Amino acid sequence: MDLGITGRTALVAASTSGLGRAVAEALAAEGARVVVTGRRGEVAREIAARLPEAIGVEADLAAPDGPRLMAEAARSAYGDPDILVLNGPGPRPGRAADITHDEVSGALETLVLAQQRLTALVLPAMRARGWGRILAIGSSGIAAPLPDLALSNLGRAATAAYLKTLAAEVAADGVTVNLLLPGRIATDRVAGLDRAKAAREDRSREDVEAESRAAIPAGRYGAPAEFGAAAAFLCSAPASYVTGTALRCDGGLVRGL
Repeated sequence: MDLGITGRTALVAASTSGLGRAVAEALAAEGARVVVTGRRGEVAREIAARLPEAIGVEADLAAPDGPRLMAEAARSAYGDPDILVLNGPGPRPGRAADITHDEVSGALETLVLAQQRLTALVLPAMRARGWGRILAIGSSGIAAPLPDLALSNLGRAATAAYLKTLAAEVAADGVTVNLLLPGRIATDRVAGLDRAKAAREDRSREDVEAESRAAIPAGRYGAPAEFGAAAAFLCSAPASYVTGTALRCDGGLVRGL
């Protein structure tokens, strides 16, 4: 399938590792000009150097000037972004009864407010051109809140509500807005969560991973490239009639429809 994004500009937030990097690489493989961003500028530039057409930008989405730096770097290199991939670091694990007001504020800043600010910077040009793709990397916790991830559940659910509302407002302008929800994808973040659970429960990480795999109908953790491929489709021209959706890429982990 020709995804129709050759020459399109894709701005991918927090794309120096994990799922963000997988999406950046998938979009680049389909011919997009990619803006790789992250707090580690040197890493962003190293990743960009390996892609067909890309730049690396040092910018922290959660910093006050982070969204502006990302948008300006994209415009300077390639023009206004056609594709925006929203992504951010997950908050610390924790139970809902134990989180603090400051932690809730931090989660909302990182997972909601920063992503809304970046969206607001690139959306007007998309609407004016009559073509745009906004995709948020979410979590299966949006579909089924995850134990011991109260801050992530809270922040990502709020972002999902914002994006669902936005999708209906901009659909007639040729802009789609979707979420892609990972399950257990083999990233450093998931490995860290497994280590934390093993420590809390005084178990081995191997036992925790085996238990997780047993709960996944596919019987394994997903590969980052599999997630990236799903993201590339949602950012594509053929996906022009898919908007306001939350697609799960989880090997069947979430049992609800």
